Amino acid sequence: MTGFVEIRDLRLGAVTDPGRDIEIIKGVSFDIAEGEIVALIGESGSGKTTIAMTLMGHCRPGCSIRAGSVTVAGRDMVTLTERQRAAMRGTEVAYVPQSAAAAFNPSKRLMDQVIEVARIHDLMPLDQARAKAVELFRALALPEPETIGQRYPHQVSGGQLQRLSAAMALIGGPKLVIFDEPTTALDVTTQIEVLRAFKSVMAAGGMAGVYVSHDLAVVAQIADRIVVLKGGEVQEIGTTEQILHAPQHPYTRDLLAAFHPVPHAVVALPEGERRVPALEVINVCAAYAPGRLALRDVSCTLDKGRNLGVIGESGSGKSTMARVISGLLPPVSGSILMGGRELAADARQRSKDDLRRLQIVFQLADTALNPARSVGDILGRPLTFYHGLKGRAREARVAELLDMVRLPAAMRHRLPGELSGGQKQRVNLARALAAQPEVILCDEITSALDTVVAAAVIELLKELQRELDLSYVFISHDLSTVQAICDEVMVMFNGEKVEHLPTDRIQNGAEHPYSRLLFASVPKLDPGWLDGLARDPEFSAAMRR
Repeated sequence: MTGFVEIRDLRLGAVTDPGRDIEIIKGVSFDIAEGEIVALIGESGSGKTTIAMTLMGHCRPGCSIRAGSVTVAGRDMVTLTERQRAAMRGTEVAYVPQSAAAAFNPSKRLMDQVIEVARIHDLMPLDQARAKAVELFRALALPEPETIGQRYPHQVSGGQLQRLSAAMALIGGPKLVIFDEPTTALDVTTQIEVLRAFKSVMAAGGMAGVYVSHDLAVVAQIADRIVVLKGGEVQEIGTTEQILHAPQHPYTRDLLAAFHPVPHAVVALPEGERRVPALEVINVCAAYAPGRLALRDVSCTLDKGRNLGVIGESGSGKSTMARVISGLLPPVSGSILMGGRELAADARQRSKDDLRRLQIVFQLADTALNPARSVGDILGRPLTFYHGLKGRAREARVAELLDMVRLPAAMRHRLPGELSGGQKQRVNLARALAAQPEVILCDEITSALDTVVAAAVIELLKELQRELDLSYVFISHDLSTVQAICDEVMVMFNGEKVEHLPTDRIQNGAEHPYSRLLFASVPKLDPGWLDGLARDPEFSAAMRR
C-alpha cells in the first residue's frame, strides 16, 4: 500500500566554505499515510528539519537534493518547478515554525497575516477567509476568537502566538502539516493547551502530519509512528508504543535514557562552614509600562557554587527577573547585590568587571546572535572586550570555547543562519563562558536542544561549575532539567514568588496549588497521558482557573 507521502532514498549534500563536499542526508526512506502523524526525532544536526523541509521542496542555502524522491499526493517535490512548488505550499503542504515570534511581522495585525495564504493563492474571498480564521481560532482554543485577530503579535502570549501560527498554516486547507518543534519554547501548562489544540484540529480535518521534535514525551502524545534519525540516517522506525517501550536500536535506547537525567546531588558543606551569597535579589519590583508591575516584591538568594531554578508559566516573570538582575531592565524598586555589593540598576552604569562577572544566556539564540557575523567573530568579541585577547591567542581561545560546548573548531567560519537551533544555542552559551563569569543567568537555554545534547550541556555546566566555581540561575519550564542541575527551586506566578523549596521536594513537597498544577503538567512517556488528563476532573478544573 502506497502512502500519501513517500520519501525514497533521499540524499542531500552541501559544499563547505573550504570547498569540501559533504553528504547531509544519507539515503532516507519512509512513508506517511493519509491522516497519520509521523514524528522525526534525533539530536541536533540529525537532519530532522532538513528532511521535513524537503516536503515543501525547500533546501537550506548551500544545500541541494542529490538523489531520491519526495512524493506528496502523487507529485515529486524534487522534480517540480519552483512555480509548481510554490502553488503547493500553503494549499497542499503547510508549515508551523519553531519560533512563531520570528514568523510574524510585528507591524501587521494578526488577522491580515493569518489569511495571507488565502489571499496569495486566491483561495476564497477575504471575508470568507476571515470567517474561516475565526473558526480556526475557536478550534485552536484561542481566547476571544472574534477579536484576537485585530491584535498585533506583541499583544498575545507565546502559546497564543504558536497557535496563531498553526491557524496561518491551516487556513489554506492543507493535506499535510509540518510541525517544526512548535512547543519547544512553551511552559508545560501552555504546552498542554497547544498540544490538545493541535491534536484535535488535525484529527477533525483528517490531515497528515510530520512532527519534528527532540522531546519524546511530547511526541508520545501526538504521533502515530516515530522515525529515529542520527547523522542524516534512519536508525529505527516503529509505532510510538514500540519505540517507547521496546526500542531496538542502541541510539534509540540512549535517547530514552537521556529523558531521565541523573538528579542533582546536593553537596553538604563541611562542618563549621557557612554558605556565601553570590547573588541577592532584595524586594524587587519591575514594570515594562507605568502602573503595570511585571514583578512584585521578589526576593531570593543564590549562594556561591549553588544553582537556583526559577520555574513558572509564560508571563509569570521568570525572564523579567533575569533582565532585572542583568541590568537590562532597571527595577522600579529593590536592589541587586553581587558578592555583598550592590550593583547599579542599569547595565550601562555597571563597571566592565561587574558585567564580566554576571553573564546572561538568552532563550532565543535566533535573535541573540548577529546574523551577519561569523561564529568566530561572535565569540571573539567578548574575548577582546573583557580580556584583551587578539590574533592567535584569540583564535585559540575561540577553538577552546567551541570544544567546551561540543562544537568543532571549523564551526567558527559559519554564520548563525548556517547552524541548527541546537548549535546556535551552544554558541550562545560559549559567548557567555568567554567572559569567565562567576554567575550565569540561563534563560531556557536547553529548551531548543534535543534530550541527548541537553543532557550533555547540563553535564558540561556541572563540570564547569566544579572547575570554575560558577553559580547558575536556571530559568526553565523543563522540570527534569531543573532537577538535574538545581539545588533549590523558586516557583513564580503572575509576577510573584509563590513557593521556594529544595529540588528533592518538587514531587511531593509542594504546598501551593499552582506549584502542584505545574508539577502535574509535565508530560510523561506514555501515549495516553494527554488524553488521560482530560478525564481528570481535578486537573481540568485547575487548568480552567
